[in-house]
Amino acid sequence: MFTYILPAADIVLISVLALALYFPRHHRKDMVFAYISVNISVLAVAIALHGAALNSGLGLGLFGVLAIIRLRSEELQQHEVAYYFSSLSLGVIGGLGANLGWLSVALMTLVVAVVAVVDAPKMFRRYHTKQVLLDQAIIDEAALTVRLEELLNAKVCHARTIRLDLVNDTVLIDVKYLAQR
Repeated sequence: MFTYILPAADIVLISVLALALYFPRHHRKDMVFAYISVNISVLAVAIALHGAALNSGLGLGLFGVLAIIRLRSEELQQHEVAYYFSSLSLGVIGGLGANLGWLSVALMTLVVAVVAVVDAPKMFRRYHTKQVLLDQAIIDEAALTVRLEELLNAKVCHARTIRLDLVNDTVLIDVKYLAQR
């Protein structure tokens, strides 16, 4: 019975993840294609390997190999990595989880539900991250924080210098800040 339920649940849940959650929030159709195609590919391979009576270690190995290949091909933002691993998880559980019965469907649903809640636009809407290039090489951290707060009209939570160029008098900073209301 779960031979058909899990792939159907996977198709429904990857559609929700990619089309109803990711795309309306982040607007990258190339990543929607990647999430869905990787998920369906992993699902197909996992179903084929599960029929060959191989153990779950193979599923985790497949998960790791696919992750290494994909993550080396383009720099992804952290939320994209989370969606990517969620799509991989759905495929692995959908393909190898038949012996778990309804627990597999529950785990797959849990993955999508957690992403839906944690990546909700209202969850952390006042917190932002930007890279800022200043035309003044400020070395003092306290002075740098004051300058960033003035520019961003925000409370700086963390500032990390990426590149300091004393010749051209510039500094590139990765800044995490809390926007004013």
